[in-house]
Amino acid sequence: MLEQSGRVQVVGEATDGDVAVRQTRALRPDVVLMDVRMPGTDGITATAAIVGERLAEVVALTTFDLDEYVLGMVRAGAAGFLLKTVGAGELVDAVCRVAAGEGVLAPEVTRRLLDAVASHVRAAAPAATPADDRVASLTARERDVLDALGDGLSNADIAARLVVSETTVKSHVSHVLAKLGVRTRLQAGVLARDLRGSG
Repeated sequence: MLEQSGRVQVVGEATDGDVAVRQTRALRPDVVLMDVRMPGTDGITATAAIVGERLAEVVALTTFDLDEYVLGMVRAGAAGFLLKTVGAGELVDAVCRVAAGEGVLAPEVTRRLLDAVASHVRAAAPAATPADDRVASLTARERDVLDALGDGLSNADIAARLVVSETTVKSHVSHVLAKLGVRTRLQAGVLARDLRGSG
């Protein structure tokens, strides 16, 4: 699907997570499509290695059964999730958006995933966290952007909601991620949902 689009160049393939990490180190792609469950080294471990070394952005392909594997991909720093039933056009668009710095979630599962991850984080979190201090450092507009990330909105949707340009949104998102100490929009969105649940 990717090769036939004319918009994406496929530079490599891997049969398991270990090969995926080695291939990513060698080939330096912009985006890695990672199956959550694979033989040998799983997608979570491979994603953590790829993101940890800042080799590429990772988009998880999943059947979306909201199990520990999906939650693990969030913690590992995946930039998005797509269902394995995704169409060719949506897949290509998602890869291009992630390459451009956006996060991508299958629209029909965005809120379910954020709610599930937020619930999991609340259950596992210690009673006191530095989240309030980090959020307090946000400007009012950055807090608006964080709330929008909690709703799973794209840059275009956030721009429309806040009546600003997409370039301005990208700048705000970068500041929010840096101030919160998270790597991905999804992690920021989870924090936003968690704050709503505890507020």
